Amino acid sequence: MTNEERFQKQREVVEQFGRHFDKEGFQPIAGRILGLLLVMDKELYTFDEIIEELQISKSSASNALRNLEIRGDIEYITLPGDRKRYFKFRKQHSGTIIEDMEKKLNSLRELTITILELKSDPESENAIYLRSMQHSLCVFLDSIAESKLKLQPKD
Repeated sequence: MTNEERFQKQREVVEQFGRHFDKEGFQPIAGRILGLLLVMDKELYTFDEIIEELQISKSSASNALRNLEIRGDIEYITLPGDRKRYFKFRKQHSGTIIEDMEKKLNSLRELTITILELKSDPESENAIYLRSMQHSLCVFLDSIAESKLKLQPKD
């Protein structure tokens, strides 16, 4: 694969990030920015470079960057003698990511328990669905707990 072909493939993946984020309820532009910072060989981009690369407006870029920074997905650095901010993908420890997922799944599991306790008919379609979802959540949470044990350093 030539450099140009690889570059073109990278740009396609950046667009896929945007579509993925859109399906998850986020701004497609935020996904494209995140994709740009993660996928491309260049890992630091200025505000102007992001706008130019993605062909987006300043306001869209500014809003998306702010949201990504609040979510903890990106960060910026400054270089000595340079007033520009350089945005980059914020790398997190895999344990942190797993713990965040675990918290979200636990919260959803607790919510299903609360809903099931309030159901007058425990055999209604929704109640059956919620019990099935609760079971699946428990399986995922057990799997996460097992994985965390395997990943712990051994003395």
